[in-house]
This record gives sequence, structure tokens and C-alpha cells, in this order.
Amino acid sequence: MNIAFPAERPAYHADRPELTFDAVVDGARVGCAITAEALEDHFGAASLREPDLVPAFDAHRAAIEAAAARMLEETRGQPVVLHSGFFRLYGEH
Repeated sequence: MNIAFPAERPAYHADRPELTFDAVVDGARVGCAITAEALEDHFGAASLREPDLVPAFDAHRAAIEAAAARMLEETRGQPVVLHSGFFRLYGEH
């Protein structure tokens, strides 16, 4: 499975709250998300607000994308949402 992540800004969704970003899996775009709770608990985001979440995502993008890639492998390329529990179980890196 070939997984890549375009260098695009994540989208903020206040109603969930989470950031979404795309992966490209074997040439097809697949949606990924990380919850605000995970960004607060594991990546230093100060609040659920976009101005706090996006910099935390940017600062830890490599670890977040590695986690998403792991989940994409496990789900055989289905969309994934990274919750705080994933990082408690597997660690940030």
C-alpha cells in the first residue's frame, strides 16, 4: 500500500471538533482526521480553537501522519479518525 500526505493545510471543524486532512492511498484521496482532544492531550494544543489546534498539528505533523498511515494500513485504506486513545495505546512517535 502506497500512502502519501499532500502538504495542505488541515481543515478545522468546530462542530466535531477536529482537524481533517487527506492521505493519498494507492492514488486515491482518503479522508483522515485528528480530534481536538488528541491534539490537546498529546501535542500541546492549548484549546479546542482553530488558532491553537493548527499550530499543534503543524509542529507534530510527521508524528500525526505516521499514526494516520498506521491506521490506514490497518483499515486497508478506509478513512480514519485519530482519537486520544490511539496515542495513549501506541504513543506519539
